[in-house]
Amino acid sequence: MIQLHNSLTGRKEKLSMLIPGEVRMYVCGITVYDYCHVGHARMLVVFDTIRRHLLWRGLKVTFVRNITDIDDKIIERAAANGETMEALTERFITAMEEDCAALGILKPDHEPRATQYVPQIIAMVETLITRGHAYVAADGDVMYSVSSFDGYGQLSGKKLEDLRAGSRVEVNLGKRDPLDFVLWKHAKPGEPAWASPWGQGRPGWHIECSAMSTALLGTHFDLHGGGLDLKFPHHENEIAQSCGACDTRFVEQWLHNGFVSINDEKMSKSLNNFFTVRDVLPRLRPEVLRAFVLASHYRGPVNYAEDNLQQADRSLERLYLALRDVEPAAVVVPSAATIEFSRVMDDDFNTPEAMAVLQGLAGELNKATKGKSKASAPQLAAELKQLGSVLGLLQTPPETWLQTPGSLVDAPPLPVEIEAGLVARVQARAARDFATADAVRNTLAERGALLEDGVQGTRWRYTIPQ
Repeated sequence: MIQLHNSLTGRKEKLSMLIPGEVRMYVCGITVYDYCHVGHARMLVVFDTIRRHLLWRGLKVTFVRNITDIDDKIIERAAANGETMEALTERFITAMEEDCAALGILKPDHEPRATQYVPQIIAMVETLITRGHAYVAADGDVMYSVSSFDGYGQLSGKKLEDLRAGSRVEVNLGKRDPLDFVLWKHAKPGEPAWASPWGQGRPGWHIECSAMSTALLGTHFDLHGGGLDLKFPHHENEIAQSCGACDTRFVEQWLHNGFVSINDEKMSKSLNNFFTVRDVLPRLRPEVLRAFVLASHYRGPVNYAEDNLQQADRSLERLYLALRDVEPAAVVVPSAATIEFSRVMDDDFNTPEAMAVLQGLAGELNKATKGKSKASAPQLAAELKQLGSVLGLLQTPPETWLQTPGSLVDAPPLPVEIEAGLVARVQARAARDFATADAVRNTLAERGALLEDGVQGTRWRYTIPQ
């Protein structure tokens, strides 16, 4: 039985499936005005892994992750660059897709863009006005009336009186309540705009997810996910809009992944510790970034620091070394490791424990390849690869991975340098000049390349220098 921590109730619950055997899931995606940062990478990896596990457990999953391609930041960035909004968003959508491919993120079943759902957004706003949940303000914006929805605050636990007490005084915005939020923005000169019953304008941010999720998954579905920073006000507003327009519960269960800090500080451009995926991947194997994310439980915080990244790299290195020189069996016969893996992943997607299961299985595989039970090695290797694939790991041929430079290693030796070192070492050993042979090996090791002597001769692999 799959259980998860429902952010709506604050309790661990059995996975909701309104249609038996099927999970309909919506995840808030990226606002495409810049490159994806490591916080986005965590969200992408977390929900991709959850989806992979549900599929592996035999469930039908309809996975929707949206793209916000109309937004104040997008308009401002395009204007600053002197380009059209469409040119800006297409460029960053392409970059996002490249980052997702590098991180092993499966493509969503549906990836709606806000600009493709303007008619559905307008229809939902009209319904909210008709039902008394929205109004046209004096400045031409259409606002959601928070006080019209009795359930406001159910997800975040916030109370209206406390929110009002802490809100700033809004001047000349035509709001009936300082907590009311915009559904439809009237057009300003030069901004992208669509025709609507309230004149030229564009969608507010919150309404797009309500319109797209209900259009693709129905007015009542199983799971909604996103970063913890979206819990309030974005997801709270989604509930108010969707319930107000559709008279349904909207979402059964909510999942939120925790924050990313950088060297124990909040990630922020002002602190100059803001890293995009493209900043880090030149020095970080993408699978290492994925393993780093999965080493922490999705609901907790995670600290992006060099020591933690190197630990993730070494963890993967142990798994790939176990798979080296073993041809996996064609058919997987599950062992106790698979049972334990299922148990910990079924328990609120506990990826740190799942990673520990992989390490234990790798240990068994090592014993098999070096001991008397070599016949069991192919089966263990196949099981290890299958369980790794549920986490989106072990997707590379072992020798390819081991001969790719280790993460965060400055100036690793090139393969041509390593091959030259191998030749020099062989010549030195043949001349019984063991001091020179050792010096060659040690110099390469200090730069992240390890020479290994075996019955088949000497071969090499990259590693993290100790």
